Amino acid sequence: MSFIHFLKSKEFLNQLLIAVIALFLFVIVALFWLKFKTNHYQKIEVPDLSGVEMSQVEELLTDLDLRFEVVDSTKYNPEYPGNSVIEQSPTAGSFVKENRKIYLKLNPSTYELISIPEFYGKTNRQATALLLSLGYRVGDKPTYVDDIALDVVRGLLYNGKEVKAGQKIPRNSKLEFILGDGGIPRNTKDSTNLTVTEDEGIEF
Repeated sequence: MSFIHFLKSKEFLNQLLIAVIALFLFVIVALFWLKFKTNHYQKIEVPDLSGVEMSQVEELLTDLDLRFEVVDSTKYNPEYPGNSVIEQSPTAGSFVKENRKIYLKLNPSTYELISIPEFYGKTNRQATALLLSLGYRVGDKPTYVDDIALDVVRGLLYNGKEVKAGQKIPRNSKLEFILGDGGIPRNTKDSTNLTVTEDEGIEF
């Protein structure tokens, strides 16, 4: 039988039909498998993790078949609990596929520790500007000590205890000065505000 006669034969046509059907079925099965493998129809809504502490994040995301990775910590924000989520990517409300990794930024447990600068011998104004520039707060109830220099810093208090330059305490801490009284007794210095009236003269 010649090759041309074979191509026209019933046997060849049957084999060709079987091959076409098999190829068609293979393509259909492959497409369904690919869609299943890539979770083509599955969408998981990313929850809002803002303010959620890490002890709860893992449980929450595991239940949704999602993963997470902590990528960074930001500056401490007192409006959020310590060690809780401040930022996330993808954002809340986004739709992702199963096993997607959620990237998180956390709120530190407290303000960062920074070193107290050299303050001894500076004026009240100079030391105040220096501490404020570093992120500290300065109280308005200084302690005065017997010293020839008036309003010159002779010490620094944190939570009622004296601290030294170079010591590390949290940013945003409130500090109080120990100042020289200039040799002026405190009761005299505090009563130097005088009021002059036309009829009464000088009032203390």
